[in-house]
Amino acid sequence: MNRKQLTLLIVVGAVLGVLGWVAYQKQAEPYKKSGQEIGGKFLPNFPLNDVEQIVIKQGTSSTVLAKKDDVWVVKDRGDHPANFDTISDVLRKFWELKVAKPVKTGPSRLPMLELVAPDKGPGTLVEFKDKTGKVINSVLLGAKSMKQAGDNSPFGGGGFPDGRYVMLGSDVQTVALVAEAFSNVEAKPEEWLDKKDWFKVEKLKSVSVTAAQPTNSWKLSRESETGEWKLADAKAGEVLDNGKSGSASSALSYPSFTDVTTNTAGMDKPIVARLETFDGFLFTAKVGKAEGENHYFQIAVEGQFPKERTPGKDEKPEDKEKLDKEFAENTKKLQDKLKALKAHEKWTYLVSKWTVDAFLKERKDLLADTKEESAADAKADPKP
Repeated sequence: MNRKQLTLLIVVGAVLGVLGWVAYQKQAEPYKKSGQEIGGKFLPNFPLNDVEQIVIKQGTSSTVLAKKDDVWVVKDRGDHPANFDTISDVLRKFWELKVAKPVKTGPSRLPMLELVAPDKGPGTLVEFKDKTGKVINSVLLGAKSMKQAGDNSPFGGGGFPDGRYVMLGSDVQTVALVAEAFSNVEAKPEEWLDKKDWFKVEKLKSVSVTAAQPTNSWKLSRESETGEWKLADAKAGEVLDNGKSGSASSALSYPSFTDVTTNTAGMDKPIVARLETFDGFLFTAKVGKAEGENHYFQIAVEGQFPKERTPGKDEKPEDKEKLDKEFAENTKKLQDKLKALKAHEKWTYLVSKWTVDAFLKERKDLLADTKEESAADAKADPKP
């Protein structure tokens, strides 16, 4: 091989090398190098204390959580208070979020990871905004990473989520796998409502229901907290069945709601119930039409508290100051409770049938079967 041929081979080899490198670069172009590092913060610049609005988007659904007068509310539910514990927990998780595994990928592979904006695909977009509405950070949540459960796992067979693919905005270089599934971060307003601080009726003194048909109306009352319940205006042959009236005598002692609605059409011609307590509260509950397994529901409350303490018959002067102080403190607690209860008056709720079952009963549903009573009496006291 002469010098000319050798030179030609070298030139051809160099050209092939360049062409190969170009081809490789074109092939690797969709797969961007991740800018994340294992153990590093996914959101290194996340001003946690500046977040005053969270917007969650999934498909055509969205949920807006915002601070109003320093209280987190669900905008999609008439500014009903949100569950602060849930929101603070989610914010903390995003703030502390660390990269478990950087993911080298490109735009063509994003659908496989479900990292596609909700208006075009299955991703869940979470936007964090400041008080002016400016987006501070935007995170796209993609597919969940599933871990196979063992034979002795409390999860049973199959798998359970142990992480999730995430991306900062639309920056493909930030794609990473994190060890947090964010299973509760969904565009479902009802799941963000504060349900733990709703009302409950205690020390019930009387409960009455005004039905559309007067003959179905009824009232139960008792003279003390341990007294026997009695049916008001009992007619001849009407005997209260304590078993059947059990739900009525404990009405709204542990109420719960499913959702809040801005639609009040279901409150047309409601059943009206009034509940009076021994500590001076008067509740007016309105039960509307059924909506699936729930009922429309509204609650209002008044306070009828004594303004002055009545001294005891043999009260000693040295005890007066102490008793007056206790009376004032108790009155203050009742007033504060009344204020908190009245905050629920502005919303219409959806509650389970179980919550309002007592008010759906007709008068006859509370009475003992007279035929069974007569047979039982005859058996207990046979004629000689």
